[in-house]
Amino acid sequence: MSAIADTSPLNYLVRLDYSDVLQDIYRTVSVPRAVLEELSHPRSPGEVRAWIADAPRWLKLVDIDTLDPALPANLGPGERAAITLARIEPESILLIDDRDGRLAAAERNIEVAGTMTVLSEASLRGRLNFRETIARLKALGFRLSAEHESAIMKRHEEKLRRMRLS
Repeated sequence: MSAIADTSPLNYLVRLDYSDVLQDIYRTVSVPRAVLEELSHPRSPGEVRAWIADAPRWLKLVDIDTLDPALPANLGPGERAAITLARIEPESILLIDDRDGRLAAAERNIEVAGTMTVLSEASLRGRLNFRETIARLKALGFRLSAEHESAIMKRHEEKLRRMRLS
């Protein structure tokens, strides 16, 4: 399965130095030009700007002619473009963290995953320590309520348990 990425998951994965897990999990990741522009913005962290300037081969830039006009106005350009691209490529999963963006995608029957889901999957593949990485992610400013973190950890532990049993 391939993926389409909004800015936030790429930003955090690059800053954690785990962007390469995207290729392991999804093989290719498409980004609309608006996401590329957000990642390249002068206010983006230097490591993110450097990464996108020399983007890996598995990252594909996709130009979109027309954005979905029914998307909520409160979404940013990257979110609007990523959701529009996910409608064009329905076999892909949309990587997005923004709550309103996830809701808009769900309303359009688009499968979504966030940074936490990607990190959980990478952990299940033996690529990282999930608990330690979550602590690093929060130190970077990733917002995560205690309830949401608890639910994610519970799901992750259940997946680990099932893997051990199989």
